[in-house]
Amino acid sequence: MPSINTAPKTNAVPVDESLTGRIHQGDCVQTLAGLPAESVHLAFADPPFNIGYEYDEYQDQLDSEKYLAWSREWMAQVHRVLISTGTFWLAIGDEYAAELKIEAQKLGFHCRSWVIWYYTFGVNCKYKFTRSHAHLFHFVKNPVAFTFHHADIRVPSARQLVYGDKRADSAGRVPDDTWILRPQDLPEGFQEDEDVWYFPRVAGTFSERAGFHGCQMPEQLLARIIRACSSEGDLVLDPFSGSASTLVTARKLNRRVLGCELSQDYTQRGMERLQQTQVGEPLVGAANPLTSAPSTSQGRKVDPTKPPRPRFRHKPLLPEGEGQ
Repeated sequence: MPSINTAPKTNAVPVDESLTGRIHQGDCVQTLAGLPAESVHLAFADPPFNIGYEYDEYQDQLDSEKYLAWSREWMAQVHRVLISTGTFWLAIGDEYAAELKIEAQKLGFHCRSWVIWYYTFGVNCKYKFTRSHAHLFHFVKNPVAFTFHHADIRVPSARQLVYGDKRADSAGRVPDDTWILRPQDLPEGFQEDEDVWYFPRVAGTFSERAGFHGCQMPEQLLARIIRACSSEGDLVLDPFSGSASTLVTARKLNRRVLGCELSQDYTQRGMERLQQTQVGEPLVGAANPLTSAPSTSQGRKVDPTKPPRPRFRHKPLLPEGEGQ
């Protein structure tokens, strides 16, 4: 089945192979400035949110104008290195979601979807509603010519699953733009085959956890983006490599990869993960949403005769109630 709204194959400007397949340690703006224009097919960025997160080599509490100016700078480089039919995904928190969407559009990006990623295990807040989501912006350079392999990400529709309607497209439908990460919150309304995105957040106890970076995207989530917005052999860029999950997932899906990372420690550890990854290797994480989170009624039961287990709190990175 052909992809919808897919541009004719655009030839990317070749990148020296010595630059691909690795994570470049240093400022991403400088690294990207050294790449040829229109050489990257897909970029996925999960930048610092400017909320005071404790990185080892980055100050995550810049003045607002400085943060926006820096964001414009690195996004301008992403726009430059993307092919004319390229795609840019941006993961960002509430504080600057609206501003960065506007800045990206000023640079020439067009927003195809504004995805809400719902999750749990966020920091509990006393003085505002507890945060349980992040924003994922799907941008393209050309609003009418871009890569979107819908056949690779389709899911069964309600017509198929609920009504048994013979008129339903046997190929299913493109997923919704809300991704739910805790099915026990919807015990009656969420079923494993429905068309709401569900990918477990990579919590500290998950086997998927790399262990050296606190903000890690799940491979199953990244895989949907990579499958939809790139083809095998395409070059996938992550300007904030972090735990290297984007690059690891892309390599498993037979894409070429290129990452940037400011931290020397993260670069070394990320390269170790990448070097251990093979094309075709299975993705980590549950493809079936209900295998990773039991329903509340079937979860762990409390023995009233035993004292409650102690609750441990992480050292707050921001004033209480103001964290992510």
